[in-house]
Amino acid sequence: MVLADLGRKITSALRSLSNATVINEEVLNAMLKEICAALLESDVNIRLVKQLRENVKSVIDFDDMAGGLNKRRMIQSAVFKELIKLVDPGVKPYQPVKGRPNVIMFVGLQGSGKTTTCTKLAYHYMKKGWKSCLVCADTFRAGAYDQLKQNATKARIPFYGSYTEVDPVVIAQEGVDMFKAENFEFIVVDTSGRHKQEDSLFEEMLQVSNAVKPDNIIFVMDASIGQACEAQARAFKEKVDVGSVIITKLDGHAKGGGALSAVAATQSPVIFIGTGEHIDDLEPFKTKPFISKLLGLGDIEGLIDKVNELKLDDNEELIEKIKHGQFTLRDMYEQFTNIMKMGPFSQIMGMIPGFSQDFMTKGGEQESMARLKKLMTIMDSMNDSELDNQDGAKLFSKQPTRMARVARGSGVTEREVKELISQYTKFAAVVKKMGGIKGLFKGGDMTKNVNPTQMAKLNQQMARMMDPSVLQRMGGMGGLQNMMRQLQQGAGGLGNLMGMGGGGGK
Repeated sequence: MVLADLGRKITSALRSLSNATVINEEVLNAMLKEICAALLESDVNIRLVKQLRENVKSVIDFDDMAGGLNKRRMIQSAVFKELIKLVDPGVKPYQPVKGRPNVIMFVGLQGSGKTTTCTKLAYHYMKKGWKSCLVCADTFRAGAYDQLKQNATKARIPFYGSYTEVDPVVIAQEGVDMFKAENFEFIVVDTSGRHKQEDSLFEEMLQVSNAVKPDNIIFVMDASIGQACEAQARAFKEKVDVGSVIITKLDGHAKGGGALSAVAATQSPVIFIGTGEHIDDLEPFKTKPFISKLLGLGDIEGLIDKVNELKLDDNEELIEKIKHGQFTLRDMYEQFTNIMKMGPFSQIMGMIPGFSQDFMTKGGEQESMARLKKLMTIMDSMNDSELDNQDGAKLFSKQPTRMARVARGSGVTEREVKELISQYTKFAAVVKKMGGIKGLFKGGDMTKNVNPTQMAKLNQQMARMMDPSVLQRMGGMGGLQNMMRQLQQGAGGLGNLMGMGGGGGK
């Protein structure tokens, strides 16, 4: 993600505070100069950058500051708050209501990724259990209906459109009426785009809007135009009642920071950001977690949401087994299945403190997914007695012929099967250690429930399983402990977090 370059530069500037022996006006000015330069490079409007600098300086007064205050922390906190203000319009976006039809109308210029984003949004809500559908009212662009039809079919989303009707108002009205009659909850209407802001485009948008009476009009905008987004967003807001914005192509352009801050300046809330071409590459946009991830501070709230989406409460049996320190190869298969369900690895890595979304390159991400699939293929060649054995590793070491049979069945070498068994042994050792810790699976604060000595041993065991460079990026043992504590508080008990086996196993 190109926006990560901005995050790295700001983080580097903030880190200079830690290297300074004395924190004074000179150090503050040097740090702000670096941050402002990074923001300007990302095409953030000079007026907004100047405002951020002035606001930070107004909060930090070295003459009036009490002696016992942590100056570094105060400055870092002030910068963090101002960065949030930069992308926060201060307006709450429309929240769809489950159980009734929510008509969402998409508008925007041609080439912004509007049609693809329609499918992504409908898919996002479908994954959350909403009855979603798509209506193609774009009759201007040749192939628009074919594109939406192809995307919707691939995502298994019901859709409506016409090859013969040329009036977009008629298509929109018919599609919305049909899906309302069928009790759909999330109805997405795609409208025509143009190459520029033409009066005919605005007139058509108004007619479609008057016909379907949308609950929310979403303006889709291309991040590559940077701060020019502000003029575009204002022009659309003046003509139609734009309720929220989705910014696309944030993964490939250096002007993403400018685009986000420009839209915020128009008081239009950004609700999602497009971070790639795949159907899962659409992230809910929340200002504080976004800035937190940008600076490598993680997004624990987002990670917990991802975990909760897997409905871990449904798998009480696995949680009960983990409580007793039991972990089979089948359990590991289910863990892998749910890791695949959580979405792109780079997104998940960006939610962990100490990492950024570019920690894993596209090639590295594909390689990791391929490796995970290969491990699951190996387990596909195991029989029930091997998958459900309480000590699968011992079973394979006692009977080496099993290893050879599984290798042949899955088309891999015996060495690769051994590597899988070795990985399983490490997982099982951690689970066994967890099973012996009282209070670990209760909700609330882990520090109150768990014996600190036992918890320290568990953290050490987990640290030994991790790549040293990964542990370092998390902030060492202290960072790992802090993350575990936050996850425990947010996920309603570590059993939910570790019991990621909500179906989909073998």
